[in-house]
Amino acid sequence: MLKTRLRDFIITDEDWIFAVADYCHNDGVRSILRYVPDPNGSRGVHKKYRKFDFDDSFTFMRTARPEWVKDVHVIPWEHVKQILAPDKRLPVIAKENRKVRDIVKTLRTGVSIDNMGVTGSLLAGLQIESSDIDFIVYGRSWFTARDILARAKKEEDPITEISEEMWHEIYNKRRPELSFDEFLVHEQRKGNRGMVDGTYFDLLYVRDWEDIVPCQRGMDIGPSTIEATVTNTDFSFDSPAIYKIDHPEISYVLSYTHTYAGQALVGERIKARGMVEALGDIKRLVVGTTREPKGEWIRSMTLLKKTGFRI
Repeated sequence: MLKTRLRDFIITDEDWIFAVADYCHNDGVRSILRYVPDPNGSRGVHKKYRKFDFDDSFTFMRTARPEWVKDVHVIPWEHVKQILAPDKRLPVIAKENRKVRDIVKTLRTGVSIDNMGVTGSLLAGLQIESSDIDFIVYGRSWFTARDILARAKKEEDPITEISEEMWHEIYNKRRPELSFDEFLVHEQRKGNRGMVDGTYFDLLYVRDWEDIVPCQRGMDIGPSTIEATVTNTDFSFDSPAIYKIDHPEISYVLSYTHTYAGQALVGERIKARGMVEALGDIKRLVVGTTREPKGEWIRSMTLLKKTGFRI
C-alpha cells in the first residue's frame, strides 16, 4: 500500500512531479505541482522539465486538471506512479553531492542517517547550480540536529552562519508582515538555517510516522488578533507549525507559512493575527491562510522586549 507524508515528492502517470503538502491524504495526495515535462524547460539533463512557482502551478492545474484543484492539488491515488521519499533517496544524493555529504557527516555525530533526508529539486534530480538544499531531519532528532548545527557554525568548517546579504534575500522572498529587524531577531534564534560551502540550506522538520495523527478540518469563524502564553512547542517547526497556548477561547495557533515556524518558545507571550476556526468545541487561530499572508503574523513579544524593541 502506498503511503506518503509531508515533503515527499510524487510522480504521476504523466510524469508530473508534485511536492506533498501535508499529512492528510484520505481522498488523494494533497500536494503542489512543481515540475512538468517540457522540451524547452530549464531543468533536467536527459529529459527536460519546467518548474512552477506556487501561483503558476495553480494557473496550469486549473486548465489541465481542474478537478484536482482544491486549496492545494489533490492527486487521486490511482494516478500516483512513484513516491520519492527523502530518507530513501538520501544515500544516492549524498554520494553525488559533496555539500549534502558534508551536512550528513556533520549531523551523524548525533543523528542516525535513517532519520535524515533531502527534498526539493535535489530529490527530483532537477537541481541547478544556484539551488538551495532542503535538508530534512525526522521527529525529535530534528532538535538534536539543530544543536549540532549551532556547534558546527562556531567552527565554520564546513557549516557557516548565513550572511547579512542572504538574510535580506530570504526576507524579500518571504515578504512577511514583520520589519526586517523583527524578522531577523526571530530567525537567528531558530538555528535552522545555514550555509555549506557558499550554498544556503534549511533544516526542515517532518514528523515520524508514529507522530502522524488523523487530520481535522475546521470551520472559519473570522479574523482575530490574540495575545497568549505558549505552553507547548513540540511541533512548532512542523507544517503547519503548532503552538498550544493559554488563552480563554483559543486552544492553539497553527501556522501554514514557514516564516512563523519556531517563532516562540514555551513560556513566552505571543501576539498573533489570523483566522479563527472551530473544530467542535475547540477553537484555533490559523496563520497563513494564503501563500503570502497579508495581515497575518506571529510575534514573540517576550523576545522583542528582551532584544530592545518597543512594543
